[in-house]
Amino acid sequence: MDLVIVESPAKSKTIEKYLGHQYKVVSSIGHIRDLATTGKYGLGIDIDNGFIPNYVPIKGKSKVIKELKKLVKEADKVYLATDPDREGEAISWHLYDTLGIKDNKYDRVLFYEITKDKVLEGIENPRKIDFNLVKSQETRRFLDRIIGFRLSRLMQSKTNGTSAGRVQSVALKLVVDREREIEAFKPETYYSITGVFDEFEADVFKYKTDDLEIKSLDEVNSILSKLDENFKVESIDSKNKNKASKFPFTTSTMQQEASTKLGFSAKKTMMLAQKMYEGIDIGVETVGLITYMRTDSIRLSDEFVKPTFKFIEEKLGPEYVGYVKETKKTDNVQDAHEAIRPTSILRTPKSLEKYLTKDEFKLYNLIYKRTLASLMSDAKTLQTTIILDNNDYKFKATGSVITFDGYLKTYQEFEDTKDNILPDLSSKLNDYIKSLEIKYEEHQTKPKARYSEAKLIHEMETLGIGRPSTYATIMSNIKDRGYVVLEDKKFKPTEIGIQVTDKLQEYFSNIINVKYTANMEKDLDLIADGKLNNIEVLTDFYKIFDTTLQEAFKGMEKEKPEETGELCPNCNSPLVIRKGKYGEFTACSDYPNCKYIKKEVQEEHVIIDCPNCSGKIVEKHSKKGKVFYGCNNYPKCKTAYWYEPTGELCPKCKGMFIKKQDEVICSECGYQKEEN
Repeated sequence: MDLVIVESPAKSKTIEKYLGHQYKVVSSIGHIRDLATTGKYGLGIDIDNGFIPNYVPIKGKSKVIKELKKLVKEADKVYLATDPDREGEAISWHLYDTLGIKDNKYDRVLFYEITKDKVLEGIENPRKIDFNLVKSQETRRFLDRIIGFRLSRLMQSKTNGTSAGRVQSVALKLVVDREREIEAFKPETYYSITGVFDEFEADVFKYKTDDLEIKSLDEVNSILSKLDENFKVESIDSKNKNKASKFPFTTSTMQQEASTKLGFSAKKTMMLAQKMYEGIDIGVETVGLITYMRTDSIRLSDEFVKPTFKFIEEKLGPEYVGYVKETKKTDNVQDAHEAIRPTSILRTPKSLEKYLTKDEFKLYNLIYKRTLASLMSDAKTLQTTIILDNNDYKFKATGSVITFDGYLKTYQEFEDTKDNILPDLSSKLNDYIKSLEIKYEEHQTKPKARYSEAKLIHEMETLGIGRPSTYATIMSNIKDRGYVVLEDKKFKPTEIGIQVTDKLQEYFSNIINVKYTANMEKDLDLIADGKLNNIEVLTDFYKIFDTTLQEAFKGMEKEKPEETGELCPNCNSPLVIRKGKYGEFTACSDYPNCKYIKKEVQEEHVIIDCPNCSGKIVEKHSKKGKVFYGCNNYPKCKTAYWYEPTGELCPKCKGMFIKKQDEVICSECGYQKEEN
């Protein structure tokens, strides 16, 4: 018997169907071990002796490890088939090391898509674990642990913040810096003057050959006094232009497009994509519908491109067959595998709709059409510019008409491409036309907009900070920590987010910045390529970081807690609002000399009627202060939920729907409620 170990239970079921009885496919359910939280500073890393890690089984994984050890012992051969990226490579190494697998007994295999052909191809083309990739992932983990643990403790002791992170804090700084740009922005007034005609409008843009900027009402009145209703048609310029489709999706562009076009969070997009990659039951088979969803490559394989060109020719016509787009590879791109694409162009969204949830269908439809459009011919437009003259003031009107839809035949629903038709004035060239009116409008310059999730991900990718696999987590972290709030779907930093950013910049501006973080990503890539020693990178980093941290603990001024205006009944010191692990509480300012904590008397906050008795589900707190939702008839009724219930019942199992982070799911079976 040959043993195949993958990360996901869903993937293991799909793959086992392809490989047959000779193979047993099991799941590690993600990582099986992680750094301990013991040792110096609780890092689980012996820094003084060359960054030696202390790995321990993840809580709840001991049983999985025991079962895997037994299966490894019984197996003739072990295939480590974790995800095809650095994180997956590290998981394979942890399995190899923890389970005591011998070198002559294992192979590392990669599945970029979960289809029968590709799974069999992966098994037939094995390799050994790439230890350079493992070192790169381990270095990233060490950096994140050291910075995360130690800076978080600094922030907890000096600010109202709860955490800091190597990339998280840089992303937050981008949001804070943008907010300050907006606050400092001083709007300027400017004016436009427009000639209105029967079928179009034209705006003034030049006086003779000089560009025109109208800054005052006096200038407006001066110009209007020199204009009359007669406009000379000075020139008509029409040009045919091609409009190319966009590249197929990378992780980043998929998250951005799903955010702007579908309203999905990055986290939700990745969850849906993961499921479609691992395998969906489509009646006749269970198959992965898309290729691996963590990638920054826009490459498409020949074996996908050729049948897709054939599909386009047969279904749409030869004139719609396009070309493979190429781009210069950037330093920050890991081109190990393909762009995100459907595993078969024949699996159209319409043919799969009945097998997918509404949200899965929306994302698959987007991925499928983006990929198909990327291999289709350019759209063609006729762009027309008309220049009118009125006493040496030049007015411009522009129009655009699609003459051939090209890729838009597939991707039209995701692009705003409307015809703007201008009248045919060729017979009026060098002649005059009359305006209906000449109007002016006052405008004000506007600051840059706040970052939406999509724009922040794009900015991070452009600057080279973070990786495709981390964007969704970073977006969640800065929201969950209370460092940003969403206003009109855009990030606005909170007071705590600004405070944490400012405190970090006091001492760590040399580390918590875009350039340093981007350079570290390049170093991690060089480690992965075997061109840089990871211990040297860690040592150089730690010398600077540790010295700066010691200075910060000594010199950084502690944020004073807010006073409530009440006095402590025990010692007469002012009462202040403090932040704990489970939220705010009121306590004595003379702590630790006085340990008085005020007990808050709160009215019961009714959430819903209890589904199991005549009571009410109310917000409660556990002994440790954690919020939960339970029946007020307790202990007669023990109905309780860790997440806020909605009052709606699951159509599958009649369990209660709860609000868990960005999703609404069933508390019993985990079924996700579909968006309307």
